[in-house]
Amino acid sequence: MVSVAMLGGTLVPEMESRGYKKPMSLGPILGSGGLAMMIPPSGLAVLLGAIGEISIGKILIAIIIPGLLMAVLYASYIIIRSMLQPSVAPAYDVSPVPLSHKLLNTARYILPVGFIIFLVVGVIFAGVATPTEAAATGALGTIILAAFYGRLKWQMAKKALVGTLQISVMILMILTASKIFSQILSFSGVAMGLAEFAAGLPILPILILIGMQVVLLILGMFMDIASIMMVTLPIFMPVVMVLEFNPVWFAVIYLLNMEMATTTPPLGLSLYTMKSVAPADTTMGDVYKAAVPFLICDLVAIALIMAFPQIALWLVTLMRPMLAR
Repeated sequence: MVSVAMLGGTLVPEMESRGYKKPMSLGPILGSGGLAMMIPPSGLAVLLGAIGEISIGKILIAIIIPGLLMAVLYASYIIIRSMLQPSVAPAYDVSPVPLSHKLLNTARYILPVGFIIFLVVGVIFAGVATPTEAAATGALGTIILAAFYGRLKWQMAKKALVGTLQISVMILMILTASKIFSQILSFSGVAMGLAEFAAGLPILPILILIGMQVVLLILGMFMDIASIMMVTLPIFMPVVMVLEFNPVWFAVIYLLNMEMATTTPPLGLSLYTMKSVAPADTTMGDVYKAAVPFLICDLVAIALIMAFPQIALWLVTLMRPMLAR
């Protein structure tokens, strides 16, 4: 939702001033805003791994290809829609920019971001660092880049430290509450009872997985993602283990559903966030219509990953095990 608020408030007015129709000015931002959680290093992926007791490193690696798949689906829709209906994204005059300037801007603004992602994800994939160590490496790399660009000021460092402390406390409180809830379910026998009940149902396990996703979509319309994880993962994970689903594969599907839930009409939270930052003439109907094609892309991605688990698990199988310490 933060990404939708930030991008929607800055890009939508600019796109509409250039003649873009609302389906093409609102929709891509709604889609790409949720896509952020599928790009490592994803904070929600880390939280999911911590609450669900799933390997955080494997989740961060597993979401790479699904994230790219979603980006390709979104881009394909935008290109095809623009070709079939040019009026939604009309051509406009662009000031020519020399290739040297493009390369310079890429090196200045894009490569540093890729460098940070590599520091975090690359060292995990190579098996030379744990997720905690990789996070520290990423933080160090960010500090070095900030110093290189002359942005490492005391006020910025203070703001970053305070923000880190606030987020860390919030996450620890969520993990504490989730662990208490999980222990209550475990000691009361509810978790195991639900798992045994699910295992005994005379239906295909994949249908139970679909039922879980329906629950996530409904909850996603009313609750924030961290709260949904805290409530559902202690219940879902015993069922996942009894049904012998790969927990990393399930984590990827879970994140995809969380991304989708926030933009699902009529009550997806990102939809109302977009409405609040969009131009005044934007109606909720405009926001709904813009979101639907990207929800269809999400459904296609989920269906492909359910049908072909290796989309999510292939990179995980290539990971080097942690080196002995």
